[in-house]
Amino acid sequence: MPKASQAHIAKHGANTELVVLGIAQDAGYPQTLCYQPHCMPAWQDKSLRKMATSLAVVDHAAKAHYLFEATPDLPQQLYLLQQEWSQPDYLLQGVFLTHAHMGHYTGLMHFGRESAATKQIAVYAMPAMRSFLENNGPWSQLVKLKNIELKTLQHQREVTLGSIKVTPLLVPHRDEFSETVGYLIKGPTKTALFIPDIDKWQKWSTAIEDLIPQVDYALLDATFYSADELKGRTMADVPHPLVIESMSRLKNLAEDQKQKIIFIHLNHTNPLLKPSSPESLAVTAAGFRIANEGLILPL
Repeated sequence: MPKASQAHIAKHGANTELVVLGIAQDAGYPQTLCYQPHCMPAWQDKSLRKMATSLAVVDHAAKAHYLFEATPDLPQQLYLLQQEWSQPDYLLQGVFLTHAHMGHYTGLMHFGRESAATKQIAVYAMPAMRSFLENNGPWSQLVKLKNIELKTLQHQREVTLGSIKVTPLLVPHRDEFSETVGYLIKGPTKTALFIPDIDKWQKWSTAIEDLIPQVDYALLDATFYSADELKGRTMADVPHPLVIESMSRLKNLAEDQKQKIIFIHLNHTNPLLKPSSPESLAVTAAGFRIANEGLILPL
């Protein structure tokens, strides 16, 4: 094992880890054409910018990376991994997609002929998502040229890869081009639930509060903090569980259960992007957590 990897394991104490590579909604922060007061600080200070939501799982024994989501920020996110685990000792072995909204799959373009020209990177997708990629350019060219190799997933059917097990869970969302899933990600000792997009918790046949005790981490959709964020647009066009709704629904959980909940997928309007905001302080005071880029969770 490379010395850098040995040092990393000694530092973080786990042979399998989940890494948060991005926390923003699909379009990142700041967002295109947004020059409002909430976006301007990040245009002026690059250190405040946030990438689209993505996770990686690192299997040290197999020297393998697995991505969850292929975002437009994929090159920078893979570089974050490279900083901790030098390539080529650790290889990207697969990408799991949740659905066909821009921040969740368009990073596949970086595997193509015009960029990395990869060889058969495994891309795990549900049936409609797979069909979308196979039958629509430019994604179909990735398949034709074998830059990617599509692997079909099924609802609640577990996939085993090295030390991790991944189970897709269908969730209700705006399914214009594909179905939408979240994932249960099981490592040797811990389990994470990842649901970056869902319309509303009450639309799902599974009660989210019943799932929390079954996992060690729950990275949940926090696109909007409250209903007054989208000026000039109707929230009905982009339904998500508001953070204040999620906190109200989950307020009766025990404190150790609340600490499992990590809010992620933050819109550019979301005050949780600012750690010192009153809203961020209210979330943490209530016992919940907010994702940050670079967060490492042992699995």
